[in-house]
Amino acid sequence: MYERRVVVVGYDGIELVDVASVTSCLDMANRLGATPAYAVRFATLSGGAVRCDSGLELSSQVALQDVGPTVHTLVVSGGLGHAAAAADRRLLAQVQRLARSSSRVASVCTGASVLAAAGLLDGRRATTHWHHAAELAAAYPAVRFDPAPIFVRDGHVWTSGGVTAALDLTLAFVEADHGAELARWVAMGMVTYLQRPGNQAQMSMFVRARRPEHAVVRRVLDHVTANPDAELSTARLAAVARVSERHLTRLLVAHAGLTPARLVRQVRLEAAATALVTTDQAVSSIAKATGFRSGETLRQAFTAWFGISPTQYRTVHRRRA
Repeated sequence: MYERRVVVVGYDGIELVDVASVTSCLDMANRLGATPAYAVRFATLSGGAVRCDSGLELSSQVALQDVGPTVHTLVVSGGLGHAAAAADRRLLAQVQRLARSSSRVASVCTGASVLAAAGLLDGRRATTHWHHAAELAAAYPAVRFDPAPIFVRDGHVWTSGGVTAALDLTLAFVEADHGAELARWVAMGMVTYLQRPGNQAQMSMFVRARRPEHAVVRRVLDHVTANPDAELSTARLAAVARVSERHLTRLLVAHAGLTPARLVRQVRLEAAATALVTTDQAVSSIAKATGFRSGETLRQAFTAWFGISPTQYRTVHRRRA
Protein backbone atom coordinates (compact mmCIF):
# COMPACT_ATOMS: atom_id res chain seq x y z
CA MET A 1 0.00 0.00 0.00
CA TYR A 2 1.19 3.49 -0.85
CA GLU A 3 2.66 5.44 2.08
CA ARG A 4 3.71 9.05 2.48
CA ARG A 5 7.41 8.84 3.27
CA VAL A 6 8.57 11.46 5.77
CA VAL A 7 12.24 12.03 6.61
CA VAL A 8 13.13 14.10 9.67
CA VAL A 9 16.71 15.37 9.55
CA GLY A 10 18.74 15.60 12.74
CA TYR A 11 22.25 16.65 13.75
CA ASP A 12 24.20 17.22 16.95
CA GLY A 13 22.52 19.95 18.99
CA ILE A 14 18.94 19.38 17.83
CA GLU A 15 15.97 20.23 20.03
CA LEU A 16 14.21 16.97 20.96
CA VAL A 17 10.76 18.62 21.02
CA ASP A 18 11.25 19.74 17.41
CA VAL A 19 11.64 16.11 16.38
CA ALA A 20 9.03 14.57 18.70
CA SER A 21 6.30 17.07 17.81
CA VAL A 22 6.53 15.99 14.19
CA THR A 23 6.97 12.25 14.68
CA SER A 24 4.39 11.86 17.45
CA CYS A 25 1.78 13.90 15.60
CA LEU A 26 2.16 11.84 12.43
CA ASP A 27 2.07 8.61 14.45
CA MET A 28 -1.19 9.79 16.03
CA ALA A 29 -2.57 10.49 12.56
CA ASN A 30 -1.70 6.92 11.53
CA ARG A 31 -3.43 5.48 14.60
CA LEU A 32 -6.52 7.51 13.78
CA GLY A 33 -6.72 6.11 10.28
CA ALA A 34 -4.66 8.36 7.98
CA THR A 35 -4.77 6.80 4.53
CA PRO A 36 -2.26 6.71 3.01
CA ALA A 37 -0.34 6.41 6.25
CA TYR A 38 2.88 8.25 7.08
CA ALA A 39 6.12 6.25 7.05
CA VAL A 40 8.44 8.37 9.22
CA ARG A 41 12.19 7.90 9.54
CA PHE A 42 14.73 9.92 11.54
CA ALA A 43 17.91 10.43 9.52
CA THR A 44 21.35 11.82 10.30
CA LEU A 45 24.40 12.37 8.13
CA SER A 46 26.35 9.45 9.61
CA GLY A 47 23.39 7.22 10.35
CA GLY A 48 24.46 7.22 14.00
CA ALA A 49 23.04 8.80 17.15
CA VAL A 50 23.02 12.56 17.73
CA ARG A 51 23.13 14.48 20.99
CA CYS A 52 20.13 16.72 21.71
CA ASP A 53 20.26 20.15 23.35
CA SER A 54 19.06 18.52 26.56
CA GLY A 55 21.96 16.05 26.61
CA LEU A 56 19.87 13.04 25.61
CA GLU A 57 20.99 10.93 22.66
CA LEU A 58 18.63 10.12 19.82
CA SER A 59 19.34 7.15 17.57
CA SER A 60 19.08 7.52 13.82
CA GLN A 61 17.17 5.01 11.71
CA VAL A 62 19.05 5.68 8.50
CA ALA A 63 21.95 7.65 7.04
CA LEU A 64 20.87 10.54 4.83
CA GLN A 65 22.90 9.31 1.87
CA ASP A 66 20.98 6.01 1.99
CA VAL A 67 17.57 7.70 1.70
CA GLY A 68 16.08 7.24 -1.75
CA PRO A 69 14.56 10.05 -3.82
CA THR A 70 10.89 9.16 -3.23
CA VAL A 71 10.41 11.31 -0.12
CA HIS A 72 7.06 13.03 0.25
CA THR A 73 7.96 15.36 3.15
CA LEU A 74 11.47 16.42 4.17
CA VAL A 75 11.67 18.12 7.59
CA VAL A 76 14.83 19.69 9.02
CA SER A 77 14.77 20.02 12.80
CA GLY A 78 16.02 23.02 14.74
CA GLY A 79 18.22 23.34 17.79
CA LEU A 80 21.27 25.07 19.18
CA GLY A 81 23.44 23.15 16.73
CA HIS A 82 21.78 24.76 13.72
CA ALA A 83 24.69 27.05 12.82
CA ALA A 84 27.18 24.18 12.67
CA ALA A 85 24.68 22.13 10.68
CA ALA A 86 24.16 24.98 8.21
CA ALA A 87 27.93 25.16 7.70
CA ASP A 88 28.28 21.42 7.00
CA ARG A 89 28.56 21.07 3.21
CA ARG A 90 27.94 17.32 3.30
CA LEU A 91 24.66 17.81 5.17
CA LEU A 92 23.60 20.63 2.83
CA ALA A 93 24.32 18.47 -0.21
CA GLN A 94 22.07 15.70 1.10
CA VAL A 95 19.29 18.13 1.98
CA GLN A 96 19.50 19.69 -1.48
CA ARG A 97 19.43 16.24 -3.12
CA LEU A 98 16.34 15.10 -1.23
CA ALA A 99 14.59 18.46 -1.59
CA ARG A 100 14.75 18.24 -5.37
CA SER A 101 12.35 15.30 -5.43
CA SER A 102 10.29 15.98 -2.29
CA SER A 103 6.67 17.08 -2.57
CA ARG A 104 7.01 19.13 0.62
CA VAL A 105 10.12 20.63 2.22
CA ALA A 106 9.93 22.02 5.74
CA SER A 107 11.93 23.25 8.69
CA VAL A 108 11.18 23.55 12.37
CA CYS A 109 12.48 26.49 14.37
CA THR A 110 16.16 27.23 13.54
CA GLY A 111 16.18 24.37 11.05
CA ALA A 112 15.35 27.22 8.68
CA SER A 113 19.05 28.11 8.74
CA VAL A 114 19.87 24.77 7.08
CA LEU A 115 17.25 25.31 4.36
CA ALA A 116 18.49 28.86 3.88
CA ALA A 117 22.13 27.78 3.63
CA ALA A 118 21.08 25.17 1.08
CA GLY A 119 19.47 27.93 -1.02
CA LEU A 120 16.00 26.44 -0.60
CA LEU A 121 14.49 29.59 0.89
CA ASP A 122 15.91 32.14 -1.55
CA GLY A 123 13.20 34.57 -2.64
CA ARG A 124 10.69 33.03 -0.25
CA ARG A 125 8.90 34.23 2.86
CA ALA A 126 9.84 32.13 5.88
CA THR A 127 9.72 32.10 9.65
CA THR A 128 11.85 30.72 12.47
CA HIS A 129 12.08 31.05 16.24
CA TRP A 130 11.37 34.71 17.01
CA HIS A 131 14.58 34.96 19.06
CA HIS A 132 16.75 34.01 16.06
CA ALA A 133 14.84 35.77 13.27
CA ALA A 134 17.02 38.89 13.10
CA GLU A 135 20.20 36.78 13.16
CA LEU A 136 19.02 34.59 10.27
CA ALA A 137 17.67 37.56 8.31
CA ALA A 138 21.10 39.19 8.47
CA ALA A 139 22.89 35.97 7.50
CA TYR A 140 20.53 35.16 4.59
CA PRO A 141 19.35 38.42 2.97
CA ALA A 142 17.77 36.56 0.04
CA VAL A 143 15.14 35.16 2.44
CA ARG A 144 12.19 37.26 3.69
CA PHE A 145 12.17 36.18 7.35
CA ASP A 146 9.02 37.09 9.27
CA PRO A 147 9.36 36.38 13.01
CA ALA A 148 5.65 36.73 13.77
CA PRO A 149 3.77 33.69 12.39
CA ILE A 150 3.53 30.25 13.96
CA PHE A 151 4.31 28.81 10.54
CA VAL A 152 4.55 29.99 6.93
CA ARG A 153 3.78 28.14 3.72
CA ASP A 154 5.36 29.47 0.54
CA GLY A 155 4.57 27.07 -2.28
CA HIS A 156 5.78 23.60 -1.33
CA VAL A 157 8.17 24.98 1.31
CA TRP A 158 6.95 25.29 4.90
CA THR A 159 8.78 26.83 7.86
CA SER A 160 7.69 27.07 11.49
CA GLY A 161 8.44 29.07 14.59
CA GLY A 162 10.14 27.71 17.66
CA VAL A 163 9.78 24.41 19.51
CA THR A 164 6.07 23.56 19.99
CA ALA A 165 5.19 25.43 16.79
CA ALA A 166 6.36 22.17 15.20
CA LEU A 167 3.11 20.62 16.41
CA ASP A 168 1.04 23.33 14.71
CA LEU A 169 3.08 22.85 11.54
CA THR A 170 2.53 19.09 11.55
CA LEU A 171 -1.20 19.44 12.24
CA ALA A 172 -1.30 21.68 9.16
CA PHE A 173 0.41 18.89 7.19
CA VAL A 174 -2.28 16.46 8.34
CA GLU A 175 -5.04 18.91 7.42
CA ALA A 176 -3.53 19.49 3.97
CA ASP A 177 -3.11 15.75 3.36
CA HIS A 178 -6.25 14.32 4.98
CA GLY A 179 -8.64 17.17 5.77
CA ALA A 180 -9.61 19.29 8.77
CA GLU A 181 -11.61 16.58 10.53
CA LEU A 182 -8.67 14.21 10.98
CA ALA A 183 -6.44 17.13 11.98
CA ARG A 184 -8.91 18.03 14.75
CA TRP A 185 -8.95 14.45 16.03
CA VAL A 186 -5.15 14.37 16.02
CA ALA A 187 -5.07 17.67 17.94
CA MET A 188 -7.43 16.20 20.54
CA GLY A 189 -5.39 13.02 20.70
CA MET A 190 -2.26 15.07 21.33
CA VAL A 191 -4.17 16.97 24.05
CA THR A 192 -3.18 20.28 22.54
CA TYR A 193 -5.52 23.11 23.54
CA LEU A 194 -6.30 24.17 20.00
CA GLN A 195 -4.92 23.95 16.51
CA ARG A 196 -3.41 27.39 15.96
CA PRO A 197 -3.50 28.85 12.44
CA GLY A 198 -0.16 29.76 10.95
CA ASN A 199 -0.86 33.48 11.02
CA GLN A 200 -1.16 33.59 14.80
CA ALA A 201 1.77 35.48 16.31
CA GLN A 202 4.55 33.55 18.09
CA MET A 203 5.07 36.38 20.57
CA SER A 204 2.43 38.86 21.67
CA MET A 205 3.01 42.19 23.37
CA PHE A 206 0.69 40.90 26.08
CA VAL A 207 2.58 37.68 26.80
CA ARG A 208 6.23 38.62 26.48
CA ALA A 209 8.49 36.26 28.39
CA ARG A 210 10.44 39.27 29.68
CA ARG A 211 9.41 42.87 30.01
CA PRO A 212 11.86 45.36 28.50
CA GLU A 213 14.60 46.18 31.00
CA HIS A 214 14.82 49.86 30.04
CA ALA A 215 12.52 51.96 32.25
CA VAL A 216 11.55 54.38 29.47
CA VAL A 217 10.60 51.55 27.12
CA ARG A 218 8.52 49.89 29.86
CA ARG A 219 6.74 53.19 30.55
CA VAL A 220 5.87 53.66 26.88
CA LEU A 221 4.74 50.05 26.40
CA ASP A 222 2.52 50.22 29.50
CA HIS A 223 0.98 53.48 28.31
CA VAL A 224 0.22 52.14 24.83
CA THR A 225 -1.17 48.85 26.14
CA ALA A 226 -3.43 50.61 28.64
CA ASN A 227 -4.64 53.24 26.17
CA PRO A 228 -4.88 51.77 22.66
CA ASP A 229 -7.67 54.21 21.74
CA ALA A 230 -5.70 57.29 22.78
CA GLU A 231 -3.69 59.69 20.64
CA LEU A 232 -0.41 57.77 20.33
CA SER A 233 1.73 59.72 17.90
CA THR A 234 5.51 59.57 18.29
CA ALA A 235 5.41 63.12 19.66
CA ARG A 236 2.83 62.16 22.28
CA LEU A 237 4.78 59.03 23.33
CA ALA A 238 7.97 61.06 23.56
CA ALA A 239 6.17 63.44 25.91
CA VAL A 240 4.99 60.49 28.02
CA ALA A 241 8.56 59.15 28.11
CA ARG A 242 10.03 62.62 28.70
CA VAL A 243 12.64 62.17 25.95
CA SER A 244 13.01 63.49 22.41
CA GLU A 245 11.24 61.76 19.54
CA ARG A 246 14.57 60.72 18.01
CA HIS A 247 15.82 59.27 21.31
CA LEU A 248 12.53 57.44 21.87
CA THR A 249 12.78 55.84 18.44
CA ARG A 250 16.36 54.72 19.14
CA LEU A 251 15.34 53.22 22.50
CA LEU A 252 12.33 51.34 21.13
CA VAL A 253 14.26 49.89 18.20
CA ALA A 254 17.12 48.84 20.49
CA HIS A 255 15.02 47.32 23.29
CA ALA A 256 11.76 46.26 21.61
CA GLY A 257 12.82 45.88 17.98
CA LEU A 258 10.04 48.24 16.86
CA THR A 259 9.63 51.86 15.84
CA PRO A 260 7.02 53.84 17.83
CA ALA A 261 4.47 53.61 15.01
CA ARG A 262 4.95 49.86 14.59
CA LEU A 263 4.71 49.32 18.35
CA VAL A 264 1.39 51.16 18.46
CA ARG A 265 0.07 49.29 15.43
CA GLN A 266 0.99 45.89 16.89
CA VAL A 267 -0.54 46.58 20.30
CA ARG A 268 -3.76 47.89 18.74
CA LEU A 269 -4.07 44.89 16.43
CA GLU A 270 -3.46 42.42 19.23
CA ALA A 271 -6.03 44.20 21.39
CA ALA A 272 -8.50 43.99 18.48
CA ALA A 273 -7.74 40.28 17.98
CA THR A 274 -8.40 39.59 21.66
CA ALA A 275 -11.68 41.50 21.57
CA LEU A 276 -12.82 39.64 18.45
CA VAL A 277 -12.48 36.28 20.18
CA THR A 278 -13.58 37.21 23.70
CA THR A 279 -16.49 39.61 23.03
CA ASP A 280 -19.52 39.93 20.75
CA GLN A 281 -18.81 43.57 19.90
CA ALA A 282 -19.25 44.68 16.31
CA VAL A 283 -16.05 45.19 14.33
CA SER A 284 -16.78 48.91 14.14
CA SER A 285 -17.01 49.13 17.95
CA ILE A 286 -13.77 47.17 18.37
CA ALA A 287 -12.10 49.50 15.87
CA LYS A 288 -13.08 52.55 17.92
CA ALA A 289 -11.96 50.94 21.19
CA THR A 290 -8.56 50.03 19.80
CA GLY A 291 -7.66 53.29 18.10
CA PHE A 292 -8.68 52.72 14.48
CA ARG A 293 -10.66 55.37 12.63
CA SER A 294 -13.26 52.95 11.28
CA GLY A 295 -14.12 49.32 10.85
CA GLU A 296 -12.71 49.44 7.33
CA THR A 297 -9.40 50.87 8.57
CA LEU A 298 -9.18 48.05 11.10
CA ARG A 299 -10.06 45.48 8.43
CA GLN A 300 -7.28 46.63 6.12
CA ALA A 301 -4.65 46.75 8.87
CA PHE A 302 -5.81 43.46 10.38
CA THR A 303 -5.74 41.61 7.06
CA ALA A 304 -2.26 42.94 6.30
CA TRP A 305 -0.94 41.78 9.70
CA PHE A 306 -2.78 38.46 10.28
CA GLY A 307 -3.49 37.44 6.70
CA ILE A 308 -7.26 37.12 7.24
CA SER A 309 -10.08 39.59 7.91
CA PRO A 310 -11.37 40.35 11.45
CA THR A 311 -14.59 38.43 10.73
CA GLN A 312 -12.69 35.38 9.48
CA TYR A 313 -10.33 35.55 12.47
CA ARG A 314 -13.29 35.61 14.87
CA THR A 315 -14.92 32.63 13.14
CA VAL A 316 -11.74 30.52 13.00
CA HIS A 317 -10.63 31.13 16.57
CA ARG A 318 -14.04 30.65 18.12
CA ARG A 319 -14.54 27.40 16.22
CA ARG A 320 -11.14 26.05 17.28
CA ALA A 321 -11.27 27.23 20.88
